[in-house]
Amino acid sequence: MNQRNPLSRRAGLALLASFLLAAVPAVHAQAGHWPARPIRLIVAYPSGGVSDMVARLLADKLSAQLDTPVLVENKGGASGSIGVDAVAKAAPDGYTLGFAAVSPLTLSPHLGKLPFDPVRDIAPVASVMYSPVLVLATPASDSKDFGALLATARARPGAVRWATSGPASLGNILLEQLKAAAKVDITAIPYKGGGQQITDAVGGQFEVLSVNTSPTIVQQMKAGKLRALAVGAPARLEAMPAVPTLAELGYPAANMTSLFGVFAPAAVPQPLLERLNAEINKALAQPDLRARLLGSDNVPTGGTRAEFARQIAGESQNNARIIRAAGIKAD
Repeated sequence: MNQRNPLSRRAGLALLASFLLAAVPAVHAQAGHWPARPIRLIVAYPSGGVSDMVARLLADKLSAQLDTPVLVENKGGASGSIGVDAVAKAAPDGYTLGFAAVSPLTLSPHLGKLPFDPVRDIAPVASVMYSPVLVLATPASDSKDFGALLATARARPGAVRWATSGPASLGNILLEQLKAAAKVDITAIPYKGGGQQITDAVGGQFEVLSVNTSPTIVQQMKAGKLRALAVGAPARLEAMPAVPTLAELGYPAANMTSLFGVFAPAAVPQPLLERLNAEINKALAQPDLRARLLGSDNVPTGGTRAEFARQIAGESQNNARIIRAAGIKAD
């Protein structure tokens, strides 16, 4: 395998240490004087997907708690790396934050060169949610279950087209794990994010997709436009009890969920990072926000910055092993 930029065990530990010991502040802002103007929340994916929905719900809560507008800005592309790069390059004053899955920090570094350093340039603020990954058949597929989908892929190598949110997305890693384990040839179709992907799925532009669950997905499933074949989750979803997990189907390595959170430029002062963490945890504790997340099969998380940092470092090391074992490449 041509692994262009692997993180060694030492680098993984450096990642954790860097997150736990935040960078020396480049500005002298203090939490007590913040916020004095609107805050920008960059969503690292296009509008219309689960990340956009959750970010806007969170922004509304934070706006009320801080008595300051929190404005959502979508910057999709490169499996979330473009949006995270914008956060990394923003002024470290607490007025620019990012909302993304952790994959730009835990997958992308192992697949190629990034315009930012996930250790040096980004500070994790708070974990927000786990989101199951659904495997869905579109109107272009006549597969009634996951076994039938694999049978089609074996009978017609390359004919099954599977859409993901790009090479460094969890959905694509799930697909690559599955292809290797099931020994099938499936054509990957990359997208910048969930919104256009879902539109094209409903239009039958490909046979299958792997995407995080969202109200839009649930609506299209209820309308019969999309059919759930499997789910990456610790257990079957309460809302979809007939849909097996990938682990149940014999593919435990592909049975993945996405972790989403809020990030900041690394040099934001510690008091602001801790204040932001506290405000996000307060928002996640609100019953209406929790109900909205759970109602779309997303699991609210929260917790300390240190806990989030440990999750990121652990996932990065695990993804490095997956990528090496499966021979996955960015292109």
